[in-house]
Amino acid sequence: MSKFSEKIVSEINQLLSIRVFGQVKNIVGLLVEIGGVQGNLSIGDHCTIFTRTDKQVKCEVVGFLKGNALVMPFDSLDGIGMGCRAEIGNADSAIHPDISWLGRVINAFGEPIDGKGPLAQGTKPYAIRNSPPPAHTRQRVGDKMDLGIRAINTFLTCCQGQRMGVFAGSGIGKSSILSMMARHTNAEVGVIGLIGERGREAREFIEDHLGEDGLAKSIVVVATSDESPLVRRQAAYMTMAVAEYFRDQPKQVLCMMDSVTRFAMAQREISLSVGEPPTSKGYTPSVFAELPRLLERAGPGAEGQGSITGLFTVLVEGDDHNEPVADAVRGILDGHIILEREIAERGRYPAINILRSVSRTMPGCNTDDQNALIARARQLISTYEDMAELIRLGAYRRGSDLKVDEAIRYHDALEGFLSQEISETTDLKVCYTELADILGLAIEPEQAAPAPEISPDGAAV
Repeated sequence: MSKFSEKIVSEINQLLSIRVFGQVKNIVGLLVEIGGVQGNLSIGDHCTIFTRTDKQVKCEVVGFLKGNALVMPFDSLDGIGMGCRAEIGNADSAIHPDISWLGRVINAFGEPIDGKGPLAQGTKPYAIRNSPPPAHTRQRVGDKMDLGIRAINTFLTCCQGQRMGVFAGSGIGKSSILSMMARHTNAEVGVIGLIGERGREAREFIEDHLGEDGLAKSIVVVATSDESPLVRRQAAYMTMAVAEYFRDQPKQVLCMMDSVTRFAMAQREISLSVGEPPTSKGYTPSVFAELPRLLERAGPGAEGQGSITGLFTVLVEGDDHNEPVADAVRGILDGHIILEREIAERGRYPAINILRSVSRTMPGCNTDDQNALIARARQLISTYEDMAELIRLGAYRRGSDLKVDEAIRYHDALEGFLSQEISETTDLKVCYTELADILGLAIEPEQAAPAPEISPDGAAV
């Protein structure tokens, strides 16, 4: 039997032999209670409510109460009232991605929203809410990945299959740094999830920041902030499902999600609606259960597969990097990139705080010369930051400390190295050469280094 025939048989087997209808019994907030469907629904199933104006509203089952199913709509509740008819349907639990999806923009349901016509459907289904691969089947992280940003390539080197978080408050440049990496990376495929994005900025990101070259090798999944929490959560799952398809091709995939915080907020809205008690800052326990299930789907694949290198932004509330979601995500990922408002206010972009950021595959992925170079640069930056306040006030007298004098001498050159225009890119090898020239050090040409191993405590060994 051909793959096409197998797909047809699979679709037929999923069709319901009978049509089951229920009735709206109650509406409280975002929740709709549907009666008369006992035994026909389970958590995650979908149903359709027919409004009084014959509009069809798709819903998902999120709980049960006193024999009634609790469903939440993917759209507005306008027109839904007591007695409205609800038809039970199968959950749209899988998509059929295809290589031709590259260069397209889709929504949380895998439907095209870029006006370029319908999407070709592949033969193999991919579950939207998939489980992470078993740990023992995964390969180790691979070679270094060139992200085109000097500060990250050198001080926070990322390897194929690594997962990094970009932590920042609002308006500091998270989306800009993602667009730089999407455009300049050497990854074969980019999958970008814009979760809860401002509707005005979605098109700007795609056309201005990502550009034609970046979009040509990427797929963008968009769910705007005005859409229901179910849609925003589903968009995150959709992003990972598409990335898993390309990983199996096999391709080296760079999966970027902006932002994990909005995914957590969507899950919080859903959980609070069904009565789950809040814990830390209003977040429910299910939020912290869903985060690892989502983020662990990125990483190295099994033997013969590619890998998903994950870059996830985290919107820290009030610039508090220890708030619950940021703290939970930081413990799951393999490193974190901290963007600070004070650095942005000084006019240095990207506003990465090198001293507070870390990549857990370093120094295992570097040569000895590269590690010595990075350690030297970090020491100079650290020495300057310790005395920065006194230096800016003019209270430090040159000659008081030779190490501080040396840090002052190199400061402007290092700041220039860390600063980068959004359209500018620097090759991974060139990054080390430029930094070595600034510090007056010589480094040997890079040899193929063994892939670093991450120990249970998160450190590279």
